[in-house]
Amino acid sequence: MAGTSRHDREMAIDAKKKLVDCSDPIERLRLQCLSRGSAGIKGLGRTFRIMDDDNSRTLDMKEFLKGLNDYGVLIEKEEAMKLFQLFDRDGSGLIDFDEFLSTLRPPMSIARKEVVLQAFKKLDKTGDGVITVEDLRGVYSAKNHPKYQNGEWSEEQVFRKFLDSFDSPDDKDGKVTKEEFMNYYSGVTKDEFWNYYSGVSASIDSDVYFILMMKNAWRL
Repeated sequence: MAGTSRHDREMAIDAKKKLVDCSDPIERLRLQCLSRGSAGIKGLGRTFRIMDDDNSRTLDMKEFLKGLNDYGVLIEKEEAMKLFQLFDRDGSGLIDFDEFLSTLRPPMSIARKEVVLQAFKKLDKTGDGVITVEDLRGVYSAKNHPKYQNGEWSEEQVFRKFLDSFDSPDDKDGKVTKEEFMNYYSGVTKDEFWNYYSGVSASIDSDVYFILMMKNAWRL
């Protein structure tokens, strides 16, 4: 469900094409990241993590410029400084990197959000807004999982591992909220700061294909 490698490559090629005529500094940076594939924005976040020694989740101008350079972003210094200033709204000399990465994340269309919510509602059998192991019984089959087949995992362990893939990495409690499920497909929450990924949606350029993928995956 993470998007095929073929569509990931197509997205990277498309991003490179769009870069040629793009002048907006934020969009140019987004396209440079996506030209590396769906994990491009995650890679930029990882680069900045190395410099965040105090875990402040903020970046000053020097750190920002160095991070872009270390990641190999092709950008003039003046353009990078202008980009920094767009995010330094209060003029403090620091930018909130959570917000910065969230802005870089390609937005999901209404049609994509609707099909993701359809999948969530199907899994949330009790309708309480949270997916648990009990919700998965009868909806998700553990029988085809190789570790269940060889006896290494029980059905409950397979279900729990499935839920963990959607759950926030800092709070794997076996319960997946609507927000966490949506973020799996679209991007990041503040709790996932350094585990940022651009989301399944970013690896699929076509709304039609994304919706088809979701409907096939969840039998909607």
